[in-house]
Amino acid sequence: MDRRYKNRGGKVKEFRKVLIANRGEIALRVIRTLKEMGIKSVAVYSEADRNSLHIRMADESICIGPGPSKESYLKMENIISAALSCQADAIHPGYGFLSENAEFSKLCSRHNIVFIGPSPDSIKLLGHKSQAREIASKAGVPVTPGTDGCIKKDFLKEAKKIGFPIMIKAAAGGGGRGIRIVYDENKLLYEVEMAQNEAKAAFGNDEIYFEKFIEQPRHVEIQFIRDYNGKIIAFPERDCSIQRRNQKLIEETPSPVVNPQLRKKLQKAVYNLADSADYHGAGTVEFLLDKNGNFYFMEVNTRLQVEHPITEAITGVDLVKEQILIAQKKGISINQEDVDNFTGHSIEHRINAEDWENNFAPSLGKIEEWIMPGGPGIRIDSHIYNGYEIPFYYDSMIAKLIIWAKDRNSAISRSNRALDEFKIKGIKTTIGAHKKIINSPEFMSGNVDTKFLERFLAEEKNK
Repeated sequence: MDRRYKNRGGKVKEFRKVLIANRGEIALRVIRTLKEMGIKSVAVYSEADRNSLHIRMADESICIGPGPSKESYLKMENIISAALSCQADAIHPGYGFLSENAEFSKLCSRHNIVFIGPSPDSIKLLGHKSQAREIASKAGVPVTPGTDGCIKKDFLKEAKKIGFPIMIKAAAGGGGRGIRIVYDENKLLYEVEMAQNEAKAAFGNDEIYFEKFIEQPRHVEIQFIRDYNGKIIAFPERDCSIQRRNQKLIEETPSPVVNPQLRKKLQKAVYNLADSADYHGAGTVEFLLDKNGNFYFMEVNTRLQVEHPITEAITGVDLVKEQILIAQKKGISINQEDVDNFTGHSIEHRINAEDWENNFAPSLGKIEEWIMPGGPGIRIDSHIYNGYEIPFYYDSMIAKLIIWAKDRNSAISRSNRALDEFKIKGIKTTIGAHKKIINSPEFMSGNVDTKFLERFLAEEKNK
C-alpha cells in the first residue's frame, strides 16, 4: 500500500439506491450484486428495450429516450434527470456507453451523485490513450515505441522514425475502434484519414497517435482495484488473444504462457501506474506480450471489463461489490494474498448474434428457443429469454458463457460440453465458431496470438 494516500477516503457513504446507466447483461449483473448488498436498484431503458429483462429485475425503471444510443444511453442529461427523479445516491455505468466519460463522471459529482468509478481526472489521464502512454513511461512501465503524444501533421516523417509496420490508434479510443495497421508508406495517409473519421464518429475526438506494431503478440491484461486509502489489489492476468478486428471473442485466465515470475512483473507495473494516477475503483491495464516474454503497455480501461467474470471465477471475488464498497469509501474487503491463491482455470465465450460463416454478419430476429447449459462450473450472464426480440441498435453480444474447471484441459472439455448444450433458435450465433476454435490444435496447445483468428477463419473458409 502507498502510505501517501492513507486515510484520504473521507466519510463513508451508505447507498440506499443505485441507478444502472446501462442495459442488457451488464445491467442485470449489477442489479444482482445490489440485491445481495440490500441496495435498491433503478434500471434505465430506451424505447427499444421496453421488454428487456433488466427492467423486470430492477426495483424501479425509467425510460430515458428512443432506441438509438445517442438519444438514450449516451444522453447524459436524461440519465442524470432519471437519477435525480428517483433520488438515487449513485450511478453504476457498467461498460461501454458513458463508463469512460470524464464529463459524465464530473456531471454526477456536480449533482451530488456518486459515480461508481474513477474520478474525472483519472479518466482523463488514463482513458486518453496517448496521455496514458506518457504516464506509463514515467512510472517505469515498458511501452511500445511510438509518437510523443498525438500528431496532427508530418505523418510520414513520424512513421519512418518508428519504422513500419505501425499502428494508428485513436487517442480517445476503446473497443477496437479507430485502429489501423499500416505495413508500408503508400497506404499511410489513407489509413490516417480512415482512423480519424472512425474516431470522430465513435468518440467525438479525431486525435490519433502512432505505435510500433508488435508482430504476433499475445494480448494480456491485469484487472485491478484500488481504494481511496491507496490499497490496491492486482488480479491474475487474463489472456484475450482470441479476437477479431480488435474485438475479443474468447478470454481465459490464467494465461497459458505467463509464469508466476512474469505475473509479478505485470502486477508491479500495474501498482506503479495506478498509484501514479491516484486511481480509485476498478480498472484494467492491457499489455502486448511478445514471443520472448517481453511485455509492453497498451492502454488502461477505466471501467469494469466485459470479461470480468473469469477473474471472479478463479478468485471468488465479486468485482462489482468491490466497486461499490470503494465508491462508498468503505475500502477493499480482500487482500492481495487472497487473489494470489487463485484456483483453477476459467474461459469466457462471448456468444454474439452473428452469422460467423457469413463474415460475422449481424443476425436479428426473435428468439424461438433458448436452452442454456448447466452443471458444475458453468455460469451464463445474459439478458435473453424465449420470445425476446433482439433490437437493431446495440452490440451483438447476447450471452457470456463462463466456464470454470480445475485446470485448462478440463476447462476446454467443459466448454465443449456446455457449447453442445447451448441451443438458440430464431437467429444465427457464434456458438459454432467457438466450438471449432477451442478444438483447434493451436488453441489446445495455447499457441495463439492476436492474429490467430484471422488465420483460422481463412483456413475454415477454404475447406
